[in-house]
Amino acid sequence: MAPEFVLAATGFAALLGLIALRAPIALAMLLVGALGYVHILDWAALFNYLKTTPYHLFANYTLSVIPLFILMGALAERGGLARDLFSAANAVMGRRPGGMAMGVIGASAAFGAVCGSSVATTATFGRAALPELQRYGYDPGFATGTIAVGGTLGILVPPSVILVVYAISTEQNIAKLFMAALIPGLIAMLFYMGTIAIWMRARPGLGPATPQLSAGERARAFRNVLPVLGIAIVVVGGIYGGVFTPTESAAIGCIAVLAVGLLRGTLRGAELREALLATAETTAMIFAILLGAEVFNAFLALSQAPDLLAMWVTDQGFPPYGVLLLLLVTYIVLGAVMDELAMILLTLPVFFPVITVLDFGLTAEETAIWFGILVLVVVGIGLTAPPIGLNVFVISSIARDVPIARTYRGVLPYLLSDLLRLALLVLFPAISLWLVRVLT
Repeated sequence: MAPEFVLAATGFAALLGLIALRAPIALAMLLVGALGYVHILDWAALFNYLKTTPYHLFANYTLSVIPLFILMGALAERGGLARDLFSAANAVMGRRPGGMAMGVIGASAAFGAVCGSSVATTATFGRAALPELQRYGYDPGFATGTIAVGGTLGILVPPSVILVVYAISTEQNIAKLFMAALIPGLIAMLFYMGTIAIWMRARPGLGPATPQLSAGERARAFRNVLPVLGIAIVVVGGIYGGVFTPTESAAIGCIAVLAVGLLRGTLRGAELREALLATAETTAMIFAILLGAEVFNAFLALSQAPDLLAMWVTDQGFPPYGVLLLLLVTYIVLGAVMDELAMILLTLPVFFPVITVLDFGLTAEETAIWFGILVLVVVGIGLTAPPIGLNVFVISSIARDVPIARTYRGVLPYLLSDLLRLALLVLFPAISLWLVRVLT
């Protein structure tokens, strides 16, 4: 085995070992990357690298979109917009078996258009929808499982923080990735609703129908939801129409959500302070991981292992879809035990060069965009798949009276629909690329 591969493999093993020992992921990547950098060059080279790299990394204008989208989601969560979305969706679907669960899925998809975070979406609907599901006699595992998978729509429906990080890491156009994510995100929503409908035929007692609301109650629910739908249309439509850049769209969305919250009186001093603190904490965490990944990636680049691996795969003549399937399976396995952001930043320096040398009958840019959507989908699967599933842990921290094993059982039928959706997106790249081709 080439020394470059041995060195890179040793670095990955050391990194995974530190993560297993509960070391912060950002620190683990920074430490292993720095030691690998010194091993290849020397301490002076590392210090020269660190003297300029953090500044140039964080001074990147594109990165400003991350705290803005996080702030927009934090304001929306604390401003009661999720509750309005759930009430409107329940007014439409609640009177049928499983209808309230379908309302959670639909509301999660709409909330994803102003949030961009799966964890925030799960936590928000855990507080907004779970009490109502329990009040009307929904099975606890079915209810918590539905909220957990609905939370994944927070990253599947654009805008998505994960896609922003992918775009920055692979130097792709953020707006085009958002365009490519819309149809797969809507398909995810429809597949989840279809799963609920099928499940209700087999076990209708899991999600009983709720009493039909009066005409006045339905009208009030629809009126309350108009502001958040308007914000979603402006944020997403502005990007697709080329009116705003993603950063400008995020800024406008923050102002709009803040204005709605202030006018309604749902965003007061305490809520604003909580939103700002949550945004600062999440942004600091993401930026720390970005710095650690930058140093670790520099070590991998010096080892030349990713380029050599890409050349080796090309020389072996492996079928492109076989290689792609292997990478996606690896992502699903890693996603079940690792934070999604760290997983993407850790693997892209190795996986992306391999994908770019394979021939799928697409242009280089289309291949990069399509692969980004596939990565987004498998990350969503990892957020709910056993044995970890971050969204499952989030909802379990809210529903402490529901055993986590019941939530995992509630998630399993949705995972089957996830695998079917992933297969469709792999076999038919045009599903992801159609909107990009039409709008650009």
